[in-house]
Amino acid sequence: MPDLSVYQPSPYVKIKHPEWTKNATIYQINTRQFTPEGTFKAAEAHLPRLKALGADILWLMPVHEIGEKNRKGTLGSPYSVKDYYSVNAEFGTLEDLKHFIKAAHEQGLYVILDWVANHTAWDNNLVEEHPDWYVRGWHGDFSPTPWWDWQDIIDLNYDLPEVRQYMTEAMKYWVAEVDVDGYRCDVAGFVPTDFWNQVRKELDAIKPVFMLAEWESRDLHAQAFDMTYAWSWNEAVHHIAMGKADVNSLYVYYSWNEKAYPQDIMRMTFVSNHDHNAWEGTQYERFGDCLEAAIVLSVVSEGMPLLYNGDEAGNPRRLAFFEKDPIEWREDKIGDLYADLFKLKKANTALWNAAWGARMVQVANSAPLKVLSFVRQNEQDKVFAVFNFSDQEEVVTLLGRLYYGSYTEYFTDEPVELGEAAKLTLPPWGYKVFVK
Repeated sequence: MPDLSVYQPSPYVKIKHPEWTKNATIYQINTRQFTPEGTFKAAEAHLPRLKALGADILWLMPVHEIGEKNRKGTLGSPYSVKDYYSVNAEFGTLEDLKHFIKAAHEQGLYVILDWVANHTAWDNNLVEEHPDWYVRGWHGDFSPTPWWDWQDIIDLNYDLPEVRQYMTEAMKYWVAEVDVDGYRCDVAGFVPTDFWNQVRKELDAIKPVFMLAEWESRDLHAQAFDMTYAWSWNEAVHHIAMGKADVNSLYVYYSWNEKAYPQDIMRMTFVSNHDHNAWEGTQYERFGDCLEAAIVLSVVSEGMPLLYNGDEAGNPRRLAFFEKDPIEWREDKIGDLYADLFKLKKANTALWNAAWGARMVQVANSAPLKVLSFVRQNEQDKVFAVFNFSDQEEVVTLLGRLYYGSYTEYFTDEPVELGEAAKLTLPPWGYKVFVK
């Protein structure tokens, strides 16, 4: 008999996702713009609202002191870090941050910090203490990340073990001493993967953490990150909304997501974040009449949905990035939609994250380039979702047997029986979510 042990597959994902991420959603806080005061103390008053909204993981944009040399605008970019052990006085004190995190934990919320490992401000304390820790350009001077207009930062050299040790110890400090629950790591793909692998081991030795990479890469999931960005999902839906693509662009994304990535991971699906809002357009500019359908898909398809602060209030503006520009809070139907969807995600096990949830299985229909339809189901729950990603009404015939069943349409609460060759009429950019 041949020895098959050498061919035995081993799990690709070697990290353990925290139990509290199984049906979690994520909410991004731009502290500067989140309240008129722009402080942790003022943001803390929003915690009960965020809990009621259905947020679970609160992602705080960088909390550190911002560099002054080559600063952009009046207040500078939070991603230009002057001291990794500091708190930006604009936002409050270290004690204020600790109090915010403690209050969030008391609400059953988790807090991750935005971490900028690739580069520092020109006047970071490391520049004088360890100038040899930085990348040098052809001119012999410190070097910003190439090809981008990031003139307010300079790159660290991860070929040096001293740099890796310093950055690891700094990240451990915020988990051990401030009780943060993990990190969102800026341009994670610009930093060597083996650095992140080691960081994750050392952080998990303190307590189970959640790690989000601003990148799209299967390799980052193996030993370092629970979740990566679904940038290509966002671009696919954006192009559909703008009439530049059809549903085939989503088939490309979902086929890659299923075959090129392992199942027991998380991809972050979103219609907006700080980069998109500031530089590319508001959720309304980028998605137009398709916005609600995009939001629904971000929650009921595979992935953990992100909500960028202010979008639930229907914020109509591109928030300034280097100046004070507070969100104007108000009630809005977008907030109600997110609250309804987050409630469904938490209750329906088929929609849970990573291997806790169910894979999407395509349901064929008579208009495959305009209508996306799929089922997610396990032994306990089933969701059948249908989206008309076009600006025309579609009367679509469903094919196959996978969708058969007795359901309740989630948004109307109407009972629906779907059987052989069922037909659905969907308005332009319309959607239906059937729950069993």
